[in-house]
Amino acid sequence: MTKNYHFVAERMNAFWKNSIPTKELPKNRTKFDIIIVGGGPAGTAAACHAANKGHKVLLLEKDEYPRDKICGDAVGGKALKHLEELNLLDTLKKTPHFIFDSVIFSNTKREKVCINIEDSMAVGYVYPRINFDWILFNEATKRIENSGGGVIQNFRVNNLLIDKDKNDRIIGVRGTKRNKDYEFFASLTIGAGGVNCPVSKTIITDIYKENFIDKEHWSSAFRQYWKGIKGVNYEKGAIEFHYVDGVIPGYFWIFPIGNEMCNVGLGITLKDLKNKKKKLKELQKYIIEERFSERFENASLMEGSGKSWQLPLGSPRKSRLKPRRMFANGCLLIGDSASLVDPFTGEGIGNALLSAKIAIKHYTKNKDNFGDYNGEEYQKDVWNNLGKELTNSFKIQKYTRKKWLINWFIGKARRKKELQRILSESLTSKEAQRKLTSPWLLFRNLVF
Repeated sequence: MTKNYHFVAERMNAFWKNSIPTKELPKNRTKFDIIIVGGGPAGTAAACHAANKGHKVLLLEKDEYPRDKICGDAVGGKALKHLEELNLLDTLKKTPHFIFDSVIFSNTKREKVCINIEDSMAVGYVYPRINFDWILFNEATKRIENSGGGVIQNFRVNNLLIDKDKNDRIIGVRGTKRNKDYEFFASLTIGAGGVNCPVSKTIITDIYKENFIDKEHWSSAFRQYWKGIKGVNYEKGAIEFHYVDGVIPGYFWIFPIGNEMCNVGLGITLKDLKNKKKKLKELQKYIIEERFSERFENASLMEGSGKSWQLPLGSPRKSRLKPRRMFANGCLLIGDSASLVDPFTGEGIGNALLSAKIAIKHYTKNKDNFGDYNGEEYQKDVWNNLGKELTNSFKIQKYTRKKWLINWFIGKARRKKELQRILSESLTSKEAQRKLTSPWLLFRNLVF
C-alpha cells in the first residue's frame, strides 16, 4: 500500500482500507468459460456482466486490494450510466466524492470560460480510485463467486497458453502466486490489465508482430494530490483544464475530490513530451510556481502522491483496425488494454465499461465457437459505438496544438453565448462534438 493510499483512507476513515476476502483458490488446470486478466474498472465490469449471464468466470488481479490506481479520478456521465446499469451507482454515491457540473478552460493569456454541463444525466463525479476500484472489485467478487467462478489476487500472468494445432488459438493463461505455478483454461481470455497488460503485449507484439507503442497515439501524465488550493469549491462545481505557455499542446488540470483536496496533474502525448526540455514532474512544478503561484500559495502537497503513468489513446490509425488490434483467436482486449482512452480529455473509464459490455455480449452470442471472426466483429462493434466520438476528440486535440487557436477560441467563448452552448453540448453529445470540429462552424463563430 502506498503513502497516497494511507492519506486518502485515513482522512475519510474509509471502508476500502479493508482487504477483500476471496474463496479458496481454484484448483490448478481448472476450465472456465472466461478468464479476465486485470481487476480494474474494465475487468470488473466485464466480470459483472458475465456473471449476470451465468458464465463461469476467473478474475485475475496482479495486486491485492486495497490498492491505489494512478489516475485523474474523474468519472464522466458515460461511465455513470454504465455503473447505473450494473446497479453500482447507488453504492458509489454513498462514498465521498466531488460532483462536477461544469468545466473551466483557460488559455495562455489567462482568459477563462466556464462551461456548464446541460445534460443532468451526464454530470460527472471525481472519485479517488482507491474507493472507486475497491467497490467495483468487491461487487465483481461477490457475483463471480455466486455464479461458480473464482477470483485470485496477487496473481502474475506470465504467458498465454496457445494451441498451435487450432490456428494459434489462445486457450488460457499460465502464471504464478506465491511462487507456485498455475495454468487455467477458458474458451475466452479477456485482457483488461491496462497499459502494460500482458495479454495485449502478447497479442500485438508476439502473435501479430505489430507496434505496441505509437508515440503520436500515447499520452504521458503526472498526478499529485494537493490540499488547500485557493478558488475551489470542494463540494460541487467545476473541474479545470488550463493551457499554459511552455506546456502546450499538453494541459494542466485541477480536479477537486472533496475535503479541501484536489487531484492536480499534467498530460501530454509522448511525441510532444520528447520535444520538451523538462520531465513531467518538472513541468508541473513550473506551472504551479509560475502560473498558479497565488492559488497554491498556502496549499500543501501530499507526500508520496506524485506519480506518472501512460495512456494508450483511442485516436484513429491509418489501418482497418481502429484504434488498434483488440482481438486474437480466443481472446479480446477491453479498456486501456484496447487503447480506448479519449484523446482530448484523457478519460478512459466510460469507454472501458462500454467495451466490457460489448465483449460479453459477443461472447454470449458466440460462446460455443468463439474465434478470430467473432473478435473482429467485436472490434467493429466497439468502433461503431466509439469511432465518431474518438475521431472528433482527436481532431479537437489537434486544434489544441495551436497556441493562437486556443487563445482565440477561449477568448471568443468568454463573450459568445452560442459558442458556450456548443461547448456545453460537446461534453455530452457526439453530434455536437462533430460540429465543434467543423472548420466552417469555427470560422463562423470565431470571426463573426
